[in-house]
Amino acid sequence: MKLLEYQAKSIFGTYGIPIQKGFVIDSMEGFQEKLTGISLPVVIKAQVQTGGRGKAGGIKFADGPEEAQALCAKMLGIDIRGFRADEILVLEKKNVVSEFYLSIILDRPSKAPLLIFSPQGGMDIEETARSNPDKIAKIPLDPFRGAEDYVIDYALDKTGTDRRHKAGLKELTDKLFSIFYDYYTLLLEINPLAIDESGNFLAVDGKVEIDDSALPYLPQAASWLDRLQEDKLVLEAKKMNFHLVPVDEKGDVGVISNGSGMLMSSMDILSQNNLSTAAAIDLGGGATAERITEAVLLMFRSKNIDTVFICTFGGITRCDEIAKGACEAYRKHNGPKKNLVLRLEGINKEEALRIVSDSGLPLIVAEGIPNSVKAIAKLKGR
Repeated sequence: MKLLEYQAKSIFGTYGIPIQKGFVIDSMEGFQEKLTGISLPVVIKAQVQTGGRGKAGGIKFADGPEEAQALCAKMLGIDIRGFRADEILVLEKKNVVSEFYLSIILDRPSKAPLLIFSPQGGMDIEETARSNPDKIAKIPLDPFRGAEDYVIDYALDKTGTDRRHKAGLKELTDKLFSIFYDYYTLLLEINPLAIDESGNFLAVDGKVEIDDSALPYLPQAASWLDRLQEDKLVLEAKKMNFHLVPVDEKGDVGVISNGSGMLMSSMDILSQNNLSTAAAIDLGGGATAERITEAVLLMFRSKNIDTVFICTFGGITRCDEIAKGACEAYRKHNGPKKNLVLRLEGINKEEALRIVSDSGLPLIVAEGIPNSVKAIAKLKGR
């Protein structure tokens, strides 16, 4: 889950990371009254889940209240790289002396949080890596100790940054490290991390990406889902604690499985037979009949999906639970006709076949993935 800038900064502020004073609007109602609460001039920033806003017209500056109002009215609803700016963040403009880059990401190769620091902020870190790699320090952090003094010393010395910034950088990094674990984040980024005329650090911009599987434990973050412009089916899946992956917007088959390898194999064979997957759900292990029902109904709610393919191996998730859930979903669905194809193998397979047969529902059961895909192709006349 990628947060909008103002959402990221609200977390920063809670942890004592300095941010600019400002407000967020989704309409022009009461704008001038809100503007009186902060100092002019201001920076006006479209809130969208993408970078490159400045070049796309999503960041403007205003010296007076009339100019600020006119710019906000013009920017509300504009398209920024395929995202609609439904909200605008208005912030006090600060005079900046220098700009740094600071982030902590989940680094899967090192299986640890990775600190990235550069004294060249305000630009894409990938561009800095290409043009001036000596100005970037990347340091794996001890998951228990965080950024100890020697880590900050190395980051400053490696990039040729004045050590007078050590205390401030250490304090900021400790706060980011706390957020990293408290919010189950995959990415925390401050770019630029500015130094103002008083020599103080300021988070001018911020990015936060949260692990979707942690949302049930983060009610504040979960409440922001409706403000984000993700696929509606993905948002609905997150609220139900499913990991749904959109695959092909032109696809018409939804695939449900209980293992990523089986899921990928199913999609590959579908593709080989000129069938396209619209979305996929990995159930993981131990899914109950109720969860199967929820997953199928979620897929059925997609207007593009006309066929749902459940491809599972009955282990922790028993075949009879899958059959019960599939049948219940078919009974509950009251929209346009949908097809449901099951590949059942493993524990309680015979019981599952009996449940489907006794239901009298037009569910299709096939042996093996290739035969299941052939059945789907036949349904579609291919």
